[in-house]
Amino acid sequence: MKSQLHKSRMATDQRTFADAQRAILFAQKDKTIDEKMTFYNTWAKCYEQDVALLDYQAPIFVKQSLAALFTTGRDQALVLDVACGTGLVAQQLQGLGFHHIHGVDGSEGMLEIAQSKGLYESLQKCMLGMELLPASPDSYDVTMIVGALSDGQVPPTILPELHRVTKSGGYVCMTTRTNIANQLYKKQLVAVIEDMEQRRLWDIVKVQQVEHWERAVSASGVEQDSEYISGIIYICRKSSNQQSKNN
Repeated sequence: MKSQLHKSRMATDQRTFADAQRAILFAQKDKTIDEKMTFYNTWAKCYEQDVALLDYQAPIFVKQSLAALFTTGRDQALVLDVACGTGLVAQQLQGLGFHHIHGVDGSEGMLEIAQSKGLYESLQKCMLGMELLPASPDSYDVTMIVGALSDGQVPPTILPELHRVTKSGGYVCMTTRTNIANQLYKKQLVAVIEDMEQRRLWDIVKVQQVEHWERAVSASGVEQDSEYISGIIYICRKSSNQQSKNN
């Protein structure tokens, strides 16, 4: 499936796949938090060009998943977009009729671009995985984190925070890559998801494996000579008997 994202490109300073490849590989390296934020603030201005070159599909698949869950009431649902970046997922959801979207991200550069699009009712800076989400318990009908749950990015320890800020009966939508290079992270993520289900904090309502998630940037992460790496979407529904507390 060809991406429907990012049809417009900057007229100058056109990026190449090699540029996008270098940026993604750098983003996945272990770095200090200051180094990470410096990188993301700089990357923000060409981020959308790069993910277009990668044919990054996660925002579209998440849109389709939430459209199936919310056949009605989209205009009333309150959504939290965690690691919102420049607003690619919010842009997809706006087209479906979701109009009450809040965003959080650790990068001021990304937030500035997201702010310029007018997609969000509020945007806040938050060092994800290090700080509590800037939201009260039981606030959101949907809490989503798309593209940031991967090695070198946001740790799986953020999942209890996603649960905390979601309303009872609300949904938490998460994505990660399932290529070889991300297998250890995925295993850790699944362990947390399943542990929270066993503790009856939420029910896993959807697991969708996607073969063509995005174009591979490293041969070591590709299986069966594919040009693309795979990914997966998890959607969990917060148990209705949960009290407002940070688990």
